[in-house]
Amino acid sequence: MTLLDLGRIRLFCTSLGPDDAPALLLVHGWGGDGREWSPHAEALADRFHVLVPDLRGHGRSEVPDEGNTPTEMADDLAALIASLGVGQVVAVGHSMGVQVVNLLAIRHPSTVRSVIALDPAHGAHDAEVAEIPARLAEYRKHGAGAAASFVASAFSEQAPTGLRAAHIRTMLGTPDHVVAQAYAGMYTDPGAVGARPHSETYLRLRRQPSLTVWTFTKAAEWERGTPQVPGSRVEYWPHTGHYLHEERVERTTRLIRDWAAGATAGRQTGAIPDATTSPATSARASSLAPLETSADTRGVSE
Repeated sequence: MTLLDLGRIRLFCTSLGPDDAPALLLVHGWGGDGREWSPHAEALADRFHVLVPDLRGHGRSEVPDEGNTPTEMADDLAALIASLGVGQVVAVGHSMGVQVVNLLAIRHPSTVRSVIALDPAHGAHDAEVAEIPARLAEYRKHGAGAAASFVASAFSEQAPTGLRAAHIRTMLGTPDHVVAQAYAGMYTDPGAVGARPHSETYLRLRRQPSLTVWTFTKAAEWERGTPQVPGSRVEYWPHTGHYLHEERVERTTRLIRDWAAGATAGRQTGAIPDATTSPATSARASSLAPLETSADTRGVSE
């Protein structure tokens, strides 16, 4: 599996593990690509059918002139899942990828069994939101160069040697217009959900159980206070940078394995067993049609 023509977009996607195993979807963030999930995918392939796409505009996937936003990315993944016929997935996302998998769960509920959200790019408070226009102006003017400087600050002192350089390089390889469009889609486009009140609204529409991990204690406290589907939980990992899945590979892999095993066994009480959706939920989900979703403005909006 490499470049798949889904009609709406051509996505690069790799897979590991048995085709008949429970499906696990690993989604990267802003200015990244699927390579960051390589150690996790290999370790999890003994038990799961692991799908690792490059989002539109990123990595080896097609780069449209327009529409490089999380909502479009979520719809791309729905088309990918349908094309592959893998059934429901446990959807794992990092940063902007969290927004993508949450929108996938909201807009296409039959495709997602549960969500793992790693350092989400949502829940920005007022002071953070105030910084967004200036940042967006920089990304529109300087593109990936400005974003790479931003990414460089997202690591802890414990980050493995070379990780920072790898992400700077990947960001610099992302087309400038994709960097700006994705950021605008996360923050400023109509229906964006990055600001805290809007984040709370869209999180209430997610019907699947979720496991959320934050590297900021106040953000974790905030999300614990939002309505949660039964079976959900929020964790806080201190002394860890934004790319927690790469700074803590073994811990993240164990987290994903344990959660996904519970999800596929039906041990999470909020899990949806099939594609059924109530009329009320369908109406609420369709109201998200213009959503572009938004990022956490604490300097971790990948």
